Amino acid sequence: MTSHVPVVVVGGGPVGLTTALELAHHGIASLVVEPRTAVDHSRPRAKTTSARSMELFRRTGAAAEIRARAAIPVAWSDEVRFCTTAGGHEITRLSGVLGLELIDSDLTAEAAQQVTQSAVEEALRAMLESRPLVSTRYGSRVIAVDITGDRPRMHIEDADGAVEVVEADYVIGADGSRSIVRANLGARYEGAAAGRPNVNITFRSAQLESLLPARPAIHHWVLNPEFPGVVGPLSLDGEWWAISTGTESIADDDEAAAIVRGLVGADIDVEVLATDPWQARMLLADSYGSGHVFLVGDSAHQNPPWGGHGYNTGVGDAVNLAWKLAAVLNGWAPRDLLDSYEAERRPIAQQTIDLAAGNMRALSHDLTTPALMAEGDAGAEARASAAVAIEDVKRAEFYSLGLVLGYSYGPDAPAQAPAPETYVPLAAPGNRLPHSRNTAGESLFDLLGPEFTVLGGDPDLWMRAAAARGLPLVHVDPVAEGFPPVAHDRVVLVRPDQHIAWIGDPSDDPDSAFDIALHGFTTSH
Repeated sequence: MTSHVPVVVVGGGPVGLTTALELAHHGIASLVVEPRTAVDHSRPRAKTTSARSMELFRRTGAAAEIRARAAIPVAWSDEVRFCTTAGGHEITRLSGVLGLELIDSDLTAEAAQQVTQSAVEEALRAMLESRPLVSTRYGSRVIAVDITGDRPRMHIEDADGAVEVVEADYVIGADGSRSIVRANLGARYEGAAAGRPNVNITFRSAQLESLLPARPAIHHWVLNPEFPGVVGPLSLDGEWWAISTGTESIADDDEAAAIVRGLVGADIDVEVLATDPWQARMLLADSYGSGHVFLVGDSAHQNPPWGGHGYNTGVGDAVNLAWKLAAVLNGWAPRDLLDSYEAERRPIAQQTIDLAAGNMRALSHDLTTPALMAEGDAGAEARASAAVAIEDVKRAEFYSLGLVLGYSYGPDAPAQAPAPETYVPLAAPGNRLPHSRNTAGESLFDLLGPEFTVLGGDPDLWMRAAAARGLPLVHVDPVAEGFPPVAHDRVVLVRPDQHIAWIGDPSDDPDSAFDIALHGFTTSH
């Protein structure tokens, strides 16, 4: 027998889980198929959930769940430190990095969060357990995808080798770099591996904390020519991560411990938990899908992790695609709305790859010189010179709100900023709605409905027009709620993903605005 579900999500990493959660948020049932039964905490991978991702997670309640599971409180530190060794000379610090400083900010509804990918996955798994619309098959894998018929058919094999065929209206490939969905779609990565090889090391150490300055930092960038890399806390209980840059492989735990001690500059206790060799890739799929099959996250793009944009780009994919699929499946949007998914998201992935590639050109091994390690006046002068260089070359990596909050959809959307580190809130079609808070500290985004929201205008006019289409709409008057005007006396139509679909005058026809909004931003728009 062949069973049927509206959407099958192939892959249950953070992007696949986000996709299922988002679909449920809009009333659509889905099945998530993921080979891993449990989350692996020894390989934390992504460690920064951006302010934009946290804003999107806030809509479903996931932001609070993620913060509750984070081992490092958001207020603990918003600094990165550059040093000769983790326990050695400090060269400089950058403060207010990665959006961690945005607690209760007017710019955002949420600050970023330092949290491991594994903790995010567990938070999302827990959220899905309370969502009846989501079914999960952990321990199963999709072994074949047939997209030749009217509907995609997935052959799903469980841990015992039994195979079930599931038919879906849509299939979403969130199955990473070796995506079976991408292969069946006929899409291919464009790009190549980039930069030097690296090895991640996770470890426990009771002694490391005592060697660090009292003023905490989330990263310690080590500019030791013999042991270049980065060290940072995974928790406040003696769990740490390290990246040894330029290292191809590690033979055993003894070698891993020696590298950690080289990064720290002291013979500390080291219990190696895991090692993970990797090389950065700059890859972008030539197609994000069409018809009934789409790609999100690493199945669609891969970029170097420097700057913390990796999985966050996938979260943006998941939210963008899921609300559009839900609108089509719920019957209030045309099928060609789905054409705007690739048109909107692929350029953002390209921008992210370009920024990460620039960040990769200024890693620890590129900033090191033997003079930094010297004592006396010569060493002090070298470190003072390096501090100036670091402020210049590393700035875009740690200050990138122009990309994180300022990315914009559509060919007519104005450029947000002359540089990635500069974010200028601007109410314009395609842009994220500029955020604000009222005098009570409440977030404007909390007034937005789960689907479309109109800010300003005649509520009766807009609600009648929406009801005639069966389009879910919430009307909000921000000024009446104590918020500053969004676009002076104009009317703003906001999409489910908090991006502006349309701006017009109070006298404009709502149906024209809905027609524009329900086609998304494409190259022909």
